[in-house]
Amino acid sequence: MSGRMMTNDAIQLLKDLIGTPSTSRQEQAAADILEGHMRQWGLQPQREANNVWAVSECYDAQFPTILLNAHIDTVKPVASWKHDPYVPTQEDDRLYGLGSNDCGGGLVSLLAVFRQLYHVGATIDGRQKANLLFLASAEEEVSGADGISRVLPLLPPIDVAIVGEPTGMQPAIAEKGLMVLDVEARGRSGHAARGEGINAINLMLDDLLWLRSYRFPRISPLLGPTLMQVTQVNAGTQHNVVPDVCHAVVDVRTNELYTNQEVLDIISSHLNSRVMARSTRLSSSSIASDHPLVSRLVDMGKQPFGSPTLSDQALMPFPSLKLGPGDSARSHTADEYICMSEINDAIATYQQLLGRD
Repeated sequence: MSGRMMTNDAIQLLKDLIGTPSTSRQEQAAADILEGHMRQWGLQPQREANNVWAVSECYDAQFPTILLNAHIDTVKPVASWKHDPYVPTQEDDRLYGLGSNDCGGGLVSLLAVFRQLYHVGATIDGRQKANLLFLASAEEEVSGADGISRVLPLLPPIDVAIVGEPTGMQPAIAEKGLMVLDVEARGRSGHAARGEGINAINLMLDDLLWLRSYRFPRISPLLGPTLMQVTQVNAGTQHNVVPDVCHAVVDVRTNELYTNQEVLDIISSHLNSRVMARSTRLSSSSIASDHPLVSRLVDMGKQPFGSPTLSDQALMPFPSLKLGPGDSARSHTADEYICMSEINDAIATYQQLLGRD
């Protein structure tokens, strides 16, 4: 199959997916389209809920397996779109549409290379043979239970993953984790005019000051420091009642030098208020800078970096890196687009990365 035909097929599939609304937890129609294309191309897809995957035909358990992953769900379109977000609109090199950049471009590019290498497999360093496993996952934008965490137990053992998030085809070899905390101070209600009760806002103040000023000492050369921001505070029912409860929400972005549980323990030990994590499962992820895939990318002239944005990597218990067409700054914005030249370049880069010397 020629490179032009491969790119044309990838772009047509992307147009079909843009034209099919697939916000998180509503990906069934998009998964149907993707599965149909894969069957038409003879790739023998399997499916669990709205997750679709296939294993290279020449799979051999004695060789390592590379996962090629991207997600099919999108966020909801914002109101300021000038184009119809569900109509693929081509203007010169740009293809506009919801999910085109995040993460449709990476999805169809990875699938195109998987299709090309389906019968022969790949290499992990230009020489050592490797199996390929393509997975289009659901519910990535909400880290949902019916997304990648549901399907991973059904897959063969995976040694390393390439995630097709938009990185300008530069390898993101570390990614920040996410933890959302609910912090609650409890006082005692009373009449404001009489100075009665214990004001929960006052109890929370010292904790808010600590959250604002504390700096985690381990600073990553790729991801910088672990950061936390108080993003919501709520207390009180009316002006003349001393509030007995004050609630704050804290957004925490962990680097790869801390586990989420470790950061939770540090915060809890310093605050007087009760601290509850909504989840600790979205961990920071990384891959060794001397991993064969990373070394090969460096030899290809690529520049590794650390990514502040979250992806399905947070749920992968194996090394992974992000590498995909597009620009992360376009994600979740009005008039999102991918350049067709970026898809063509991505396919060529994946081919060079996974092929033989």
